[in-house]
Amino acid sequence: MPAPEPPRKAETTDVPEAGGAVADPWEQMPEDALNRPDLGRDTEGPGDARDAAGAEDAKTPSASPEVTEDASEDDASPSGPDAARPGSWADFLPSPVFVLLLGLAGFAGWLSWTAAELEWAAEGTSVTPLVPPLFILLCWIASLAVHEFAHALAAYLAGDRSLRGSAYLRLNPFAYRQAFAGLVLPSAYLGLGAFGMTGPPTYVDWDRIPSRGRRVLVALAGPLASLLVAAAFAVTVSVLVPPGNDTTNWAISAMAFLCFANLTAALVNLLPVPGLDGFEVLAAWTRGTWVATARANALFGSVAVFAVLWFPGLNDLLVDAVYGLFDLVLPNPVFRGIAFYGELLLQFWA
Repeated sequence: MPAPEPPRKAETTDVPEAGGAVADPWEQMPEDALNRPDLGRDTEGPGDARDAAGAEDAKTPSASPEVTEDASEDDASPSGPDAARPGSWADFLPSPVFVLLLGLAGFAGWLSWTAAELEWAAEGTSVTPLVPPLFILLCWIASLAVHEFAHALAAYLAGDRSLRGSAYLRLNPFAYRQAFAGLVLPSAYLGLGAFGMTGPPTYVDWDRIPSRGRRVLVALAGPLASLLVAAAFAVTVSVLVPPGNDTTNWAISAMAFLCFANLTAALVNLLPVPGLDGFEVLAAWTRGTWVATARANALFGSVAVFAVLWFPGLNDLLVDAVYGLFDLVLPNPVFRGIAFYGELLLQFWA
């Protein structure tokens, strides 16, 4: 009787003989298949052999770098938590708050132009004008918004895209991240010292701006905007009061003082002191940990500069220098007197 044959061994293709090398199935795959980033995405789950294959493929020198690049692009879904917010042209439109601010300033200006408060008071009674100070304050807040908008727009164009859609680019000073430094403090400067100063531009991410030249332009954009606003008020007053004429109109006097405030804001901000725009011009050309420390304490530098310029002697030098500039540039020599009357209207309590 013949002996039974032993069972045949199952044929395999991936198990080598003793002492042989293990064949890598990825090396047998056509090279063009590796350039398919969607291979196996719909048929295999996240915890299957696809992960192991991906890890093995990362170790294989024949793997193309395009695989990881394409996979990273596919994984960056727009709906992810780190996805950037889609931009819109509305991110650069003036805020309705700014439009309302201009409307209120225009209405206060019209009341100041007509001296309506004199008509409201009884005949023969003394009147302390309160609408002109309100007109000056509203216009000064709008000027601050223009100053900070210039910084933010220059920073956005230079590379700091984090400001898109923010209150700085939409001219809404009441929604600033640092409302105290950007709105409250400059308003207090104007009311107490009767000269213009703005807060430090701490909202700008200077590390996102690549070159030194761009950082300098961002720092100088604010003073340039204040200078343009001052020029606009100066031209308006010069047209309304031509050479050889004088006026005590409340609205015109307020605009002349606003010219003085914006001009002093442009000049004082050029000082290379932390908290002022001139410091950022200096910081663009220097490196060191002291720059970050100075920026962190920029608010103290701004207050210190105001305190120094508030001293009677230095304050007189600043005022005389600006008034002397008015005499050189403007055609009407009585402009300084009109601006001084506007200062008296602002500080009605003095």
